[in-house]
Amino acid sequence: MRIALNLKGMPYTAVPVHLVKDGGQHCSAAYRARNPQALVPAFELEDGTVLTQSLAIMEYLDEVQPEPALLPADAIGRARVRALAQAIACDLHPVNNLRVLQYVSQQLGISAEQKDAWYRHWVATGLQGLKALLADHPSTGRFCHGDTPTLADCCLVPQLYNARRFQCPLDAYPTIQRIAAACETLPAFQQAAPEVQPDAD
Repeated sequence: MRIALNLKGMPYTAVPVHLVKDGGQHCSAAYRARNPQALVPAFELEDGTVLTQSLAIMEYLDEVQPEPALLPADAIGRARVRALAQAIACDLHPVNNLRVLQYVSQQLGISAEQKDAWYRHWVATGLQGLKALLADHPSTGRFCHGDTPTLADCCLVPQLYNARRFQCPLDAYPTIQRIAAACETLPAFQQAAPEVQPDAD
C-alpha cells in the first residue's frame, strides 16, 4: 500500500502498528475497532472510513486518483495484472504472515529450522508459478506488465524482501529478480522499504 501511495504522490500519515511489541499491537482492542481481522494495513480516510486489505486499498487509490495508473487501460491487461497480484497476495504472502508462522512454530512445536524450511518450500512453490506467468510472456516488460509499475509490482517487491530475509534461494527466478531490481531503483519503492519506516528496529 505504501508503494502505491508513493507512486501516486498521495500524501499520507503513517501510524506504525508493531506486530511483535506489546504482544502485537494489531491485536489490541483499539486496533480491532479499526480492523476486526486484526491485520495490517488499515487505511483511514479523512471522513473516518477505514479500508482494509492491501489489494482493495490499492484499487481504491487507483479509482480516486487514476494517474499514474496501477492497472492497464485494457480489460485483458487488467485481468493479467490482477491475476499476478493475486498470485502473490493470495497464494504466496499468506505463508509468511506472522500469525501463520507463529502457529507453525508455537502450536505445532516445530523447530526454527523446520519452520524456515516449511516457509522456503511454499515460497519456492509460489515463485515457480509466478515465474511461469512472467517469463517469456509478451506483456512482461521492465516490470510485471509493461514498462511502468502496476499493482503486481507493488505486491511483488515486499514478498521478495521477505524471501531474502528468510534466505530463500532465488537464482532460479531471473525474470522476477530483474523486475524487482527495476522496481527498487524507483524512489516510490525505496521510500516504502521496511528499513526506512519510522518504526524500523
